Amino acid sequence: MDAKELLLQRQSNPRLIAPAPVASDLEFILNAGMRVPDHGCLSPWFFTVIKEQGLDKLSQIFEQAATAQQFTEAKIQKAKNMPYRAPLIIVVSTQYQAHDKVPKSEQAIAAGCCAHAMQMAAFSLGYGAVWRTGDFSYDPAVKRDLAIDQNNDIVGFIYIGTAENQRPIKPAKTIASHVSYL
Repeated sequence: MDAKELLLQRQSNPRLIAPAPVASDLEFILNAGMRVPDHGCLSPWFFTVIKEQGLDKLSQIFEQAATAQQFTEAKIQKAKNMPYRAPLIIVVSTQYQAHDKVPKSEQAIAAGCCAHAMQMAAFSLGYGAVWRTGDFSYDPAVKRDLAIDQNNDIVGFIYIGTAENQRPIKPAKTIASHVSYL
C-alpha cells in the first residue's frame, strides 16, 4: 500500500477479531505514534496497551464506572463488553508538560495526532482499527484506574484487530465546502 492509497482509503472498521498485531507490528504502530508533529519536542502523550487479561481488567473498569454513573443494567452490560470489541486497545492520553510557548491545547492536538498516526499505521499493515471516545474518556475513575493523572486527558481508545469483514471503501467527501483560497 503506497502513501496515497493509505491516505485516501483509510477508514474505521468497528468489527475486529483476533489476531491482534504481532509484537513487531505493535512496535511499528507505537513508533508511528511517536513520529507526529510535536511543537517544542515535548512528547505530551502516553500510550497504554491493553490486550489479553488487560481486556478483562478494562472490562471491570468500565463496568464500575457505568455502575457509578448509574447507567441502566443494559448499558452497564454494554460497557462491560466494550473492551472485547477488539483483541488490542491502545489508550492514548495526554501527558501535559509545562511550557510557556506550547499551550495545553496544542499538546492535546499532538496526542490526537498520535491516535491518528497509529490508526493509519494499523491500516497500512492490513489491520482494522477504530478510534473511540465516549463517556469513559472523560470519567475520572477510568483515568484513575488506568493510572492517568487527573490533570491529563484520554484522547481516545484505539481498537485494533483483524477486520471481521471487508467494508466497501466509503465515497470520497468533496472538498468544495471545506476549502477557501486567498
